[in-house]
Amino acid sequence: MTTRFTSRSPVTGEPVGEHPVHGPEEVRAAVDRAGTAAGHWAACGWAGRRARLLAWKRSLARRTDAFASLISAETGKPVHDARAEVLLTLVHLDWAARNARRVLGRRRVPAGLLSVHQRALLAYRPLGVIGVIGPWNYPLYTPMGSIGYALAAGNAVVFKPSELTPGVGELLAQSLADAVPDHAGLLQTVTGHGPTGEALARSGVDKVAFTGSPGTARKVAAVCADRLTPLLAECGGKDAVLVDASADLDEAADAIVWGAMANAGQTCAGVERVYAVASVHADLCTRIVHRVRALRPGPTADAAYGPLTLPAQLTTVERHMKEALASGAHALYGGPESLRPPYVHPVVLVDVPEDSPVMREETFGPLVTVNAVRDLDEAVARANAGAYALGAAVFTAGRRTGLAVAERLDCGAVSVNSVLGFAAVPALPFGGSGDSGYGRIHGAEGLRSFAAPRSVTVRRFRPPVDLTSFAGPRRRAERAIELGRRLHARI
Repeated sequence: MTTRFTSRSPVTGEPVGEHPVHGPEEVRAAVDRAGTAAGHWAACGWAGRRARLLAWKRSLARRTDAFASLISAETGKPVHDARAEVLLTLVHLDWAARNARRVLGRRRVPAGLLSVHQRALLAYRPLGVIGVIGPWNYPLYTPMGSIGYALAAGNAVVFKPSELTPGVGELLAQSLADAVPDHAGLLQTVTGHGPTGEALARSGVDKVAFTGSPGTARKVAAVCADRLTPLLAECGGKDAVLVDASADLDEAADAIVWGAMANAGQTCAGVERVYAVASVHADLCTRIVHRVRALRPGPTADAAYGPLTLPAQLTTVERHMKEALASGAHALYGGPESLRPPYVHPVVLVDVPEDSPVMREETFGPLVTVNAVRDLDEAVARANAGAYALGAAVFTAGRRTGLAVAERLDCGAVSVNSVLGFAAVPALPFGGSGDSGYGRIHGAEGLRSFAAPRSVTVRRFRPPVDLTSFAGPRRRAERAIELGRRLHARI
């Protein structure tokens, strides 16, 4: 008899649903079924896959309320936020379906003078079966950054959602089966805890796409290494906002508060650190505090945000806040009294030592630090000093200045005069480096992440000198090589 576990509301603790704990044999069976489905899916061709994925997108759009309700129940976030998550998912799925052929389809590339007799072609083939291990903070949008792009590239997918949000994963797989009934097994969901994810990584999938903490990513990477299974890892961030003296402070404060507090701060590319030029630091802080005073977390539809979905995260937020205060930081708003499980009310800290854990480790809660810096050069240096390198933002009056600063930031994505602007642009890749992981989802790079390049040459005519044959005179070949050498020595 299959063991089952219960998902619970982080608001009330009441059961949301019961789900099976899939073991290695069940995971392996799902991967085998996906392997069969992958062959049929690849045979559909670009047009066939596009039509079916767009049909699925339209079906998802019609089921927005059902998805939003379940996302809200399992994560605690307000339904409005959950609906926005569904919309982002639709935008990315639409882009992947419509652009897969353009990005991955066969095209001719220059052969070069040495191979002028060859027609050179580049194409991408599907990898086969992709194992996706998803997070709980955005249980639909984030994994679909891998699932939708992997399907558009011609693969099948086995999805292991977080044990906190298994229902969303099951509904997602069922929605594709309903919309595309002629491709059974194309997207399957396996549920359980850590061992289920490990079983998926060991199952022989052709690539694993993981979203989660750096610690867990290292464990998944070790498992993948046993079989040389490629891994795409998105491991969170400690994103910084840099505010120049010339910035519109109202716009900056508004964006910072939303970026830091939305989804209770549980956003991998959310705002956790702010570096403001000293001449505007106090003014910016006043504007930030004014805005956070109006925020009220809670279980109602009009709440600014919901609870911390993972109860253990409260411990991290508390530790980061208390250690910062003990080391000399000051709380402009909030403090220990902000911890009211399962909610955390907004916290704004200033004068935080750069070696404090709250400046180095991912907090993943509604807490933001705002430190003063001499100038943007110092802001860049501090932003780049951490182990994470996912996203960042720059606020400045000059567009050229903003772009110049963006070029100097060691991260995968930068917004100028906004926060998280890149997340809603499906043509842009998303991902980081360092403790933020490696690989990219979204955009053309995201499609290529789930495909393998295949090079093809077609001989057009017999060349005057064939360097790939023993039949021709060696002296002629030697003269051709010397001619080529001289040419490259001069140009």
